[in-house]
Amino acid sequence: MGHLKHRDLNATRERLRDQVAHALRAALISGELRPGEVYSAPILAEDFGISATPVREAMLDLAREGLVEPVRNKGFRVTEVNERDLDQYTEIRALIEIPMIGRITRSAAPEELEALRPVAEEIVRAARDHDLIGYLEADRQFHLSLLGLSGNERLVETVGDLRKRSRLYGLTALDERGELIPSAEEHLELLDLMLAGDARGAEKCMAKHLGHVRSLWARHGAGGTAAKSGK
Repeated sequence: MGHLKHRDLNATRERLRDQVAHALRAALISGELRPGEVYSAPILAEDFGISATPVREAMLDLAREGLVEPVRNKGFRVTEVNERDLDQYTEIRALIEIPMIGRITRSAAPEELEALRPVAEEIVRAARDHDLIGYLEADRQFHLSLLGLSGNERLVETVGDLRKRSRLYGLTALDERGELIPSAEEHLELLDLMLAGDARGAEKCMAKHLGHVRSLWARHGAGGTAAKSGK
């Protein structure tokens, strides 16, 4: 016992599974659950004060997202991502997202872009309010919704998968140093450039944003293992 801070969970089984999965994601983001460590569903269930079944089901949900991997007869290991992995994920994202941002800038209707402003503002608000779960969820919604304006569903799925594989663990330290706010504000900068019809400027902003995110990984990573991110 003692892996997680106390969290009150009280719901039906299906709802409980979702609540546990949400709490586990929060524990990954805060660094309570550490990359490379193996965690037992029954022991985590004791921390939650519930049975092992919804915890095991929630861990399987996280395994499908690539956040953990099953370890036979032991539990689940939090997935590790090394610097080489992160470099490759960032390179693939840059090859896809930078030119696509330029294309969407030239083709999207202003009202389609403007509809994403509340989401961009939510990213900044969450960063300033130290709401890490809200930050990652709004960030994911913004980027995937923006790419969705291309009309290419397979592209959105591919980028979504890359984002899951490069999710940032241990965001708390970055949040405490205020390092998430500049990255959050880049979403509004990108949106303004796109609304102005500046495709080249939007591509440069997206390249800067991906580079900024990668530099956060590098500063956060230690001992050759970096944390995973929602950018």
